[in-house]
Amino acid sequence: LHKPVGYVSGQAEDGHQPAVTLINARSHWHGDASRIRFSPAQLKGLAPAGRLDIDSVGLLVLTQDGRVARTLIGEDSTVDKEYLVRVAYDQVTENVQAAFPPERLARLRHGLSLDGQPLKPALVDWQNPEQLRFVLNEGKKRQIRRMCEQVGLKVTGLKRIRIGRVVLGKLPVGQWRYLDAHEAF
Repeated sequence: LHKPVGYVSGQAEDGHQPAVTLINARSHWHGDASRIRFSPAQLKGLAPAGRLDIDSVGLLVLTQDGRVARTLIGEDSTVDKEYLVRVAYDQVTENVQAAFPPERLARLRHGLSLDGQPLKPALVDWQNPEQLRFVLNEGKKRQIRRMCEQVGLKVTGLKRIRIGRVVLGKLPVGQWRYLDAHEAF
């Protein structure tokens, strides 16, 4: 699912709809190559394998298989999750890369802690002058936003573009597709 802003990953909260409500025949992407036909019975037990904040967009994998969920989000998960993160630094919103100290970028890669626990090393590089590319294999609550805050960055946009071998690609916002055979976890 390409989750839009305003939907929560899990249970409904504060009047916001859970992302699973977007899984229906109308929002099934016409570009889905799987040839699987949607049936409402497929919704039984369907749950997100991981979270994506209400104000974030991008790839959300939903499954009925607890083993898949554990593979993706369990404590021992080694599955990479890739994000594009638009940032601002102090009052700088354009060419943030030029203003942001390189030693702080190094801290984003390794050396930060959340909730008293050191974070695993992350791949973090500039995608363009206003956007960072993060590759993580852990997923603490609001991790990227909290990491950025620790080094003086403000996240102005966050989009997950990959989980393991599953790529968001051309999937439109608010639409979903079935996984291809090569995308198994």
